[in-house]
Amino acid sequence: MTSAFTGKRIVVTGGAGGIGIETVRAFMDHGGHVIMADVDEAALSRAQQTLGRVRLGTIASALETPAECARVIQAAGAPVYALVHLAGLFEQDQLDPDDHNVWNRAIAANLTNAYDMAVAFSRRFDQREPARIVLTSSVAYRRGSADRVPYAAAKAGIVGLTRALSRKLAPDVLVNAIAPGVIETKMADPVIAERGEAYRMEIPLRRFGKPAEIASVIRFLCSPDASYITGQTITIDGGITNA
Repeated sequence: MTSAFTGKRIVVTGGAGGIGIETVRAFMDHGGHVIMADVDEAALSRAQQTLGRVRLGTIASALETPAECARVIQAAGAPVYALVHLAGLFEQDQLDPDDHNVWNRAIAANLTNAYDMAVAFSRRFDQREPARIVLTSSVAYRRGSADRVPYAAAKAGIVGLTRALSRKLAPDVLVNAIAPGVIETKMADPVIAERGEAYRMEIPLRRFGKPAEIASVIRFLCSPDASYITGQTITIDGGITNA
């Protein structure tokens, strides 16, 4: 039986992170050919050792310019079926009026590169069927993040970007976003260390999420089962935003 992604090329940015590895694995397990992009070359190498080299390519990039984003898309070697943009930066901000660096980095690494990746994808996607873009927001766009104001603002921007792109690229590309809560990854370690137990008790499911639980939603959004879903942001947070 043909798997859902057999013969399809998928680009995953932030692919060497916790959610990224599980997302790449999910696509590969269903026949996909994946290009994994990440800023960390050592992490890319470790991920490739874990996942294997069959139907998996890697490319190191900080996605700092439109040209770099285009290079990542072109690394697929053929028109791309899906772009999953997980790359991002999670920094604390002291609201220092004399230091805009955290703000600038947050917008560049969480929002601007998402726009640039989507633009690059829009010029090189597989047109045989509706292609897919999945961007990454965060539960922070709904709840706010007192210590990471620029991050929350950038992730709210992802929601607006998703809605606009879903209209602009329809009907050829379905564009959606995910908004994870606290997931057990290296990026979330500071939050868990700061107030992990108190935060966990706010979550109706009484636990943090697993990377594979995010990857399964991403896989769904890129699958034929999600053929009538576009412009949506799917919150994956164990129910905390509804508690």
